[in-house]
Amino acid sequence: MNYRDRLQELINEKDGLLLAKDADEENIPRQYLALFVKENKLERVSNGVYLTPDTFDDEMYRLQAKNQRIIYSHETALYLHDLTDRDPIRWTVTVPYGYNASHLRKEGVRVYTVKKDLYLMGVTEAKTVHGRQIKTYNRERTICDIVRNRNNMDVAILNEAIKRYLGNKEKNISLLMKYAQELEVQNILRKYVEILL
Repeated sequence: MNYRDRLQELINEKDGLLLAKDADEENIPRQYLALFVKENKLERVSNGVYLTPDTFDDEMYRLQAKNQRIIYSHETALYLHDLTDRDPIRWTVTVPYGYNASHLRKEGVRVYTVKKDLYLMGVTEAKTVHGRQIKTYNRERTICDIVRNRNNMDVAILNEAIKRYLGNKEKNISLLMKYAQELEVQNILRKYVEILL
């Protein structure tokens, strides 16, 4: 199979959103990406990111694909888990301490840092509005995160999220309290739960 055919196959596998590093991993020379752009088979939407003309730009997927250590969290995770009606004004992500996230902040992303031993606690997958898989924290971790960050949040969003979580059939209170203990918000979370139940 020649490079053109392999690149077209890769574009199909990636549902029309391709990263330059995907082509690199398949040993496809980057000049073929430039050739596809020239032929209007691909459009370069940002550094190292290409889309077919008929594909929607999935910003959430693209951001995580280019920054694989980010995990969607806080208000963005509330949105992904249907624990709020408000669309996020900007994406919120969590990274481990030591990760240089200055480029993300420049792009308008709100970045939280956490100790490395807490970073992967509660990671799950969700789908973007375009159906692509992304990493986010589960409902329980998200509730703990927003309680932990309650002083920087809209109280109405916080209360609504906890109410929706408590009303959800899939809630896992024992896991919620385990995470609350790990994140040192157990007493505060207990008060919210008692008030809102």
